[in-house]
Amino acid sequence: MENIIEVKNLTKEYKNLKAIDDLSFEVKDGEILGLLGPNGSGKSTTINCILSLLKFKNGSIKIFGKEMTPDAYDIKAKIGVIFQEVAVFEELTVYENIDYFCGLYIKDKKTRKQYIEEAIELVGIGEFKKFYPKQLSGGLLRRLNIACGIAHKPKLIFLDEPTVAVDPQSRNNILDGIKKLRDSGATIIYTTHYMEEAEILCDRIIILDKGKIIASGTSDELKRKANIEEKITVEIQEIDNSKIEEIKKFENVENVNFNMNTLVVTYKKGKNNLGELIDYLKDNKVTYSKIFSERPTLNDVFLELTGKELRD
Repeated sequence: MENIIEVKNLTKEYKNLKAIDDLSFEVKDGEILGLLGPNGSGKSTTINCILSLLKFKNGSIKIFGKEMTPDAYDIKAKIGVIFQEVAVFEELTVYENIDYFCGLYIKDKKTRKQYIEEAIELVGIGEFKKFYPKQLSGGLLRRLNIACGIAHKPKLIFLDEPTVAVDPQSRNNILDGIKKLRDSGATIIYTTHYMEEAEILCDRIIILDKGKIIASGTSDELKRKANIEEKITVEIQEIDNSKIEEIKKFENVENVNFNMNTLVVTYKKGKNNLGELIDYLKDNKVTYSKIFSERPTLNDVFLELTGKELRD
C-alpha cells in the first residue's frame, strides 16, 4: 500500500524538553491510524508538525510523496483537519458555515452544493440546516465541526478527539460517519481518550509516550505484546493486604489491584486461573458478589505498556 504520510527522525524541542524524540512512522493509504498516548505524550505536537503548524529541529515529513512545508497549499487542499475545539462562525447558519469552509477549496457552486449536502447527510444534521451554532447541542456542534472539515472531500483527515463530551446518539453518528469516510477512500489520523473507539475504528494503532513510539500494531498485536492473557474481576467488600500479597504470588499472576471494592487480577498465561482464584477466596472465607473472567481490553494493554491511564 502507498504511504500517504512519511515521518522520519522527527525531533521537536521546547527549551530543555524533547516533545518529540526521533520519531518515525508511516500512514498507509486508506487506513485509520490511531495515535494514542497519555496527556503530554506528544500527540498534538506530532500532528502540528505534520501540518507544518510548528517548526521542528530535525527530521522530514512527506505527505502524498511531497515534502510538507507551510506554503504547500496544493497538499493542504487535500487535507481536512477537525481539532477538539469547535471552530465555527456564530453569525452563520449550519449550512452557511459548511458552505464557507467548503468554498475555501471548491469554487464551482454546483459541485460545492452537492458536497455540502453530502457532508450534512454524513453527519446527520439535515434538519438543522437553518439553525445557528448557539441553537445546537454540544453533540450537534461537533457534528457541524466535522462537516466543515470534510465537506471539500479531503483525501487525508485529522480527527482530534471528535467525540469528547457528546451524547451517545451523536457519538454513534460520528463513529459511523468516520467509517463511511474511510470506506469512501479517505486516510484518517485519529486521536481519542476512549480506548474502545480505537479498538473499534482503527486499523493500526501507535502508542506514544514522552515523544517516542513505545508500541505499534493492530489491537490484537498490541494485546500480545502486553503479555496479558486474562483478566479476572471480583466485586468484593473487603480483603486483607496479606491475602492480596498471597494472590500476587500465584504462578501465572502478572498484577493485582484492589480499588473501590473491586479486585482485578491479570494473568500472563494459564488455563484454570478462575478456578484457582475461586478456590482461594472460598478457602480463606473471602465473600464476593460477582466474579468474571475476560480477555484484556486495549485499555489494559495501554496501562501495561505505559503505566498510566490514558487520561493522566
